[in-house]
Amino acid sequence: MTIKAVVFDAYGTLYDVQSVAEVTEDAFPGYGGIITQVWRIKQLEYTWLRSLMRRYQDFSAVTRDALAYTLKCLGLDYDAETFERIIAKYLNLDLYPDAMAALEAMRDRKLAIFSNGSPDMLDALVKNSGLAGVLDAIISVDAGKVFKPSPDAYTLIESRLHTPPSEVLFVSSNPWDACGAKAFGLNVAWIERVSPEAMALACLESETLPPLTMFWALRTQMDELGVVPDHRIHSLAELPGLVSAIRS
Repeated sequence: MTIKAVVFDAYGTLYDVQSVAEVTEDAFPGYGGIITQVWRIKQLEYTWLRSLMRRYQDFSAVTRDALAYTLKCLGLDYDAETFERIIAKYLNLDLYPDAMAALEAMRDRKLAIFSNGSPDMLDALVKNSGLAGVLDAIISVDAGKVFKPSPDAYTLIESRLHTPPSEVLFVSSNPWDACGAKAFGLNVAWIERVSPEAMALACLESETLPPLTMFWALRTQMDELGVVPDHRIHSLAELPGLVSAIRS
């Protein structure tokens, strides 16, 4: 088997969604952590709910609705300027430090992002992070009007890259996404950034779990869905070696 295309999830995989904490803490001192985690949890939840309800709105709208929910449920007052400043961070998320080198090392293959993000959000994020000249394609679920992990969403990879699932390695740090891609039939590498040991240690450190630890428990551990990824790595830096090994 030869891997001809490596396709990446964006949020949480190439880009650190936790980097929004910089702006949430600045806007609401003392609340940055809980805003960041609730916002991301509701953002994902809204993609799944909208897909099941068949009431699609793009990821930009979902992200705004999730932030509005978060600030309202925490009882935080805000003005339009503050809201827009927080939202804008999603166009300027921090790229993981090992992302660029990993991508550069695999330029002999097709490289693409496949994301729930709307086209405008992804285009801005890729441009602002310096990946515009590295990627061959930016694929948004918006073309199919359904969010991952719907099987209908993953069909967009083959239709855009003209590469069959057997020759694609899909990379995600999101367990639900890794499971969805594997269930669809893609080769999948899951980035396990928070190990079970680290998770257990974080839970022991305090009687009251901080928001980030709760987020880790809900969104970073492999889900029990009856499918498992083909490969488990711990960072993007490991990916070029993995791809080369698969090819051999």
